[in-house]
Amino acid sequence: MTGSRWLALAVLCAGALMAIVDETIVAVSLPAIQRDLGFSQSGLAWVTGAYLIAFAGLLLLGGRLGDLLGRRRVFLAGLVVFTAASVLCGLAWTSGALVVARFVQGIGAAALTAVILGMIVTLFPEPRERAKAIGAFSFVQASGGTIGTLAGGLITQVVSWHWIFFVNVPIGLVALGLALRLLDRERGTGLGAGADVPGAALVTGALMTLVYTIIRVEEHGWASAHTLGFGALGLALLAAFLVRQAKAANPLLPLRVFRSRRLSGANVALFLLVASMFGFMFTTVLYLREVVGLGARETGFAMVPTAAAIAVVSLGVSARLNTRFGEWRVLLAGLVLLVAGLALLGIAPADASYIADVLPALALLGTGFGMAMPALMALGMADATPEDSGLASGLFNTTQQVGGALGLAVLAVLSATRTTTLLGQGSDETAALLGGYQLAYRIGAGIVLVTLVFAALALRPAPAAKAPRAVAAA
Repeated sequence: MTGSRWLALAVLCAGALMAIVDETIVAVSLPAIQRDLGFSQSGLAWVTGAYLIAFAGLLLLGGRLGDLLGRRRVFLAGLVVFTAASVLCGLAWTSGALVVARFVQGIGAAALTAVILGMIVTLFPEPRERAKAIGAFSFVQASGGTIGTLAGGLITQVVSWHWIFFVNVPIGLVALGLALRLLDRERGTGLGAGADVPGAALVTGALMTLVYTIIRVEEHGWASAHTLGFGALGLALLAAFLVRQAKAANPLLPLRVFRSRRLSGANVALFLLVASMFGFMFTTVLYLREVVGLGARETGFAMVPTAAAIAVVSLGVSARLNTRFGEWRVLLAGLVLLVAGLALLGIAPADASYIADVLPALALLGTGFGMAMPALMALGMADATPEDSGLASGLFNTTQQVGGALGLAVLAVLSATRTTTLLGQGSDETAALLGGYQLAYRIGAGIVLVTLVFAALALRPAPAAKAPRAVAAA
C-alpha cells in the first residue's frame, strides 16, 4: 500500500508537470509556429494566452467539482481532455485551430491540476510523509517553467515544433493507465450539495476576464481604455461572485474557508511570491540572451541550476527541515535567500561572467524557492477539511496562476518603460536593456521582502497551550 501511494503521487506529479510545462514550452517555438501557420505578431500571443486564460480561469471551478464529483474522476477527465487536445495542437493546420486547441488544452490542465494538492493531502495524512509528498509536488510547480523553456528549445531544434505537443501523448496515456489502477475511487458530496451554477459562471467569467486583461497589458498599457474597461468588468464579476457566495444555499466557494488564518495568509503570501518569481524567470531568459549574449540553447542550459537546486531541496531536504524546524521558520529562511538572489541579479553587469555573477544568484533562488514553496503549501493546506480539500487546492493553484500572470505583466511593463527612458536619455541599447532588467530584479526583491514581513506576522504559529498543572502532575 505504501509503495502504491508513492507511485500514485508520481502519476499526479506527471500530470501536473505536463500542465505547467505547457505554459512555457511554446515560448522558444513561437517563431517557427508563426512562420508555419501564418500568425500575425499580435495573434501569436494567443498561442500562450488562450492556454493561460482557460487554465487560470477554471482552476477554482475544477477544485470544487473535485469535491462534488470526486477528485479522481475530475483528474482523469482533465488528463483525457489535455492529452486529446495535445494531439490537436500538434496537428493544427491553421492559426485558429491551434488557438482553439490550446484553449481546450488549458481546460484539461485546469481540471487535472486543480485537485492534485487535495488528493495528496488525502493520500498522505501522516505529517512526515505529507511533507515529502508536498515537496515533490512543489518541485513540479516550481521547476516546470524552466523545464518547459529547455525542452521547447531542444525539441523544436532537433525535430519540429509539432512535437512539443505530441510528446504529451505517450506521457498522458501512461499516466492515465496508471491512474485508473492506482488512484482510489471516491464519492464526492454530489452536485446537489454544491451545484452553484450562477456562482460558477460568475467566477469563471471574472478570472478569465482578469487574466485576459493582465496578459494584454503590455500591448495596450495600464491606463488604456481596453485595460481599464476589461479590468473593471473582471472586478465587477468577482464582486458579484462574492455576493452570490454569501447568499447562496450551496455556494461554490464557501466563504467559511477564509476563516482559516493560515489558508488566507498562505494564499496572500503565495500571490506575492509567485508574482516575483514568474517575472524572474522570464527576465533572466531575456537578460542572458539580449545582454550577456547567450544563444537559445545555452540560455536553456543556463537556467538548469535553478531547477536542479529546487529539485535537491524540495525533494530531498525540505521535508526534514519542515519536520524539524516547522514550516513557518523554513518559509522565512527560504524567503531571505530569495531576496538575496534577486538583489544579486539586480547589480549584475552587462559583461557578466555566468560563473561569477549569475550562477550564485540562481543557486540562491533555486534553494530559496525549494524551501519556501513546500512550506507555504503545507501551511495553506493544514486547515483544509476533507470536504473542502479540493476547493482549497483549486484556490491555491488559482492564486498561483493569477499572481504569476500579474507579476509578469507588471515587471515586463516597468522594465520596458525603464529601457525606453534610458534610450531617450542617450544610453546605448545594451545599457538600456540592462537598466530595465535590473529594475525588474530589484522590484522583485522588494516584493519578496514584503512577503517575508507579511509571512513573519500573519503566518506565525500560535503558541502551544500550556498543559493544566493537574494534568502535568498526573
